[in-house]
Amino acid sequence: MEEHEMSPNEYLAVLKRHKWSLVLPMIIVVLLAAGVALFLPPVYKSVSTILIEEQEIPANFVMSTVTSYAEQRLQTINQRIMSSNRLLEIVTRLDLYKDLRAKATTEEVVDKMREDISLDYISAEIVDRKTGRPATATIAFTLAYESEESPATVQKVANILASLFLEENLQVRERQAMEATSFLSEEQKKLKKGLDEIEQEIAAFKKEHINELPEVLQVNLQSRHNLESAEQRLSEQLRALKEKEGSLKSELANLSPKMEMDDAKRLEALKYELNRLETRFTDQYPDVIKTREEIDKLSKKMSSAEKGGSVDVPDNPAYITMSSQLASVQAEIESVKRQDADLQNKIDSLNKSIQATPHVEETYNALVSERRNRQTKFDDLSQKLMEANVAYGLEKDQKGERFTLIDPARLPEKPDKPNRLAILLIGVVLGIGAGVATAAMREFADESIRSADFLTRETSFAVLAVIPRISSVEDMRHEKVRKRLVVLGIIVVIAVGIAAFHFFVMDLNVFWAKLTRKMM
Repeated sequence: MEEHEMSPNEYLAVLKRHKWSLVLPMIIVVLLAAGVALFLPPVYKSVSTILIEEQEIPANFVMSTVTSYAEQRLQTINQRIMSSNRLLEIVTRLDLYKDLRAKATTEEVVDKMREDISLDYISAEIVDRKTGRPATATIAFTLAYESEESPATVQKVANILASLFLEENLQVRERQAMEATSFLSEEQKKLKKGLDEIEQEIAAFKKEHINELPEVLQVNLQSRHNLESAEQRLSEQLRALKEKEGSLKSELANLSPKMEMDDAKRLEALKYELNRLETRFTDQYPDVIKTREEIDKLSKKMSSAEKGGSVDVPDNPAYITMSSQLASVQAEIESVKRQDADLQNKIDSLNKSIQATPHVEETYNALVSERRNRQTKFDDLSQKLMEANVAYGLEKDQKGERFTLIDPARLPEKPDKPNRLAILLIGVVLGIGAGVATAAMREFADESIRSADFLTRETSFAVLAVIPRISSVEDMRHEKVRKRLVVLGIIVVIAVGIAAFHFFVMDLNVFWAKLTRKMM
């Protein structure tokens, strides 16, 4: 059997047959959509826009100790503010979610508030100064709060959240800068203590090995050379003194220590001379008299010397003089020997110091190297601490990167949710679809023969006569009821249309007002 294509008249006949199947589902769906649009509670939304500003002083002059990216810091601040204690404090202070608190737990209330708060980033395409390549950077962010509370309450909550973000950012940056300064200060104290300890150790080592340090090696070598030269001179002087001592001893051996021995020889010579003179001259001769007087003096002198008992004491002036010279030379020899011994001791001490210098130098260089390393670390840390103090002052005076509220939360002029016009339009579309679908299903499920042509096509027999529809009183009453329902449905649709037009006009007026403010 060939498929029959329906004509427009047949489509109209189908619509007439199933007009109630088309109208009633549409009216029901539209009424449901209107009820949903009218009875859903309004949800107001207030948004704050915060700009992320770079630090005022160039980074070449002052380097900030806060090195985290804005997105990372925002997430950290968001986690702090979205903590249960913070949100619960706001809920309690502003008496939010009254109905929900009456039937839900505290955690559920806090979770509901977290869902109502949204944080969105505003990014821009920039050129990276280091690489010169295009990159995406967060230049601002929006903080929004939406709720079924009153518009004033929503605005107040949004302002509180924005204030918390601004304050928390300042506290986080200042705290990070202060922690960096405190850490570097503590490390500097530790390094200073270690540097003082190594200085004391080096001072004690120098005191213990004062003559064995590498810097006095040349002095020790020069001193040893000078001492060796002085020792050589003393050896020559000692040799000369010993020669002189031997000469004096030889001369002293030829002298008599006593004068009596010379007087006796003189006395004998005088007596011999007196005998010679007496044989030649008289007793009154002057030479004879003089010789006798000299003999008497020598005799008396020798007699008095024998009576005084000073036989063992040398009294020969020449002998005494020579003995004194010999004693002086011997004393000088002893002095030279002592000086030579002192020089030898000094040379031995210098030799020990010179021999110990390499070992001392190794230990000393290790100590000096350790001090140099610690000093370098201390200087580097002091420089970093100074920079950290400057960075802390930068953050404390709010000259670094900061958040600036450029668009504070405003009082919502209309609900953000629900979009009643959209709900109504969707209801109308769904109602039309539901009516068409219902009518189509009833038509496909109906196996009745509605026309003579359809019967002819199905049976291949000609139709001889057609009996017209005969309406009874009951049918006429049902027809009146249906007409009244149709009128009622038309009235409802018109009312819904008016409401939709009203919401549409309101949205259009609000949109136009916003556009006008922006243009002004």
